[in-house]
Amino acid sequence: MESGPASMSSSSYQYQDQQQHQQQQTESIPQTPNYILKYTLKGHAKSISSVKFSPDGKWLASASADKTIKIWGAYDGKFERTLEGHREGISDIAWSQDSKLICSASDDKTIKIWDVESGKMVKTLKGHKEYVFGVSFNPQSNLIVSGSFDENVRIWDVNTGECTKMISAHSDPVTGVHFNRDGTLVVSGSYDGTVRIWDTTTGQLLNTISTEDGKEVSFVKFSPNGKFVLAGTLDNTLRLWSYNNNKKCLKTYTGHKNEKYCIFSTFSVTCGKWIVTGSEDNLIYIYNLQTREIVQTLAGHEDVVLTVACHPTENIIASGALEKDRSVKIWKHM
Repeated sequence: MESGPASMSSSSYQYQDQQQHQQQQTESIPQTPNYILKYTLKGHAKSISSVKFSPDGKWLASASADKTIKIWGAYDGKFERTLEGHREGISDIAWSQDSKLICSASDDKTIKIWDVESGKMVKTLKGHKEYVFGVSFNPQSNLIVSGSFDENVRIWDVNTGECTKMISAHSDPVTGVHFNRDGTLVVSGSYDGTVRIWDTTTGQLLNTISTEDGKEVSFVKFSPNGKFVLAGTLDNTLRLWSYNNNKKCLKTYTGHKNEKYCIFSTFSVTCGKWIVTGSEDNLIYIYNLQTREIVQTLAGHEDVVLTVACHPTENIIASGALEKDRSVKIWKHM
């Protein structure tokens, strides 16, 4: 009989411990972020189009309309090297999962793959008929997806450089592409006002989300857990969608300005759950993912903030801005 009360009391202790642990966890997550500017990185001759942290957290890559990619130390902002070879400006870059390769999308209609350590160009992927606007590696990093102003999405084999799938994806330029967390799905967004989900293996269309009033989609990205899609539209709005059968808009984020440019947004998960976005009023906006409130704005850039990225493990944000500014900035949480 004694085992009853004893096991009850031990389970209640466990429950109390769990409660205390949860309380400590909750207390350690700040309700509002407190990012401050740490470094301003100068070196690009034209607008910054894309910034991305390496998955291992060591490096920050920035791409520019000046046709180059620059590699910086993620923690100290120290310049490392320049990757040169594109004949026109670059719109987007992506890292391979092992942080050894970068792929870049350019107005010269090609995608290039670079070895970051040596700075050498490994491959040039040709096939798109117009500007290449977006690129993404799958998590296994054996495939690259690209989206172009030619309205097509292409999937490429990293090892051979061959195009394995060409999808007539949209009826207007493709503004963004992204693989989900296991690489089985691709999301694409377009000026045609749709977000589309594709099967990576077959290239089959699985789902179409249409924006209100067919508003141009300027950005798309899967959430880190792969269950949702974040989409930006040129009506100053970010929306979080569930993309399965119900195709429901779960959250709407407004306050930032975005009517003209394809501005990058991203998820921040290292310190609370935020959505971070650039803006045409030269600010960075941080939204609380759940409540949709603006919890912080970051001022410092002198032109449209086109691109933002969050460090994979530390509370660090990177940003890049257009022609009047031309700087990359690193912000740290205090």
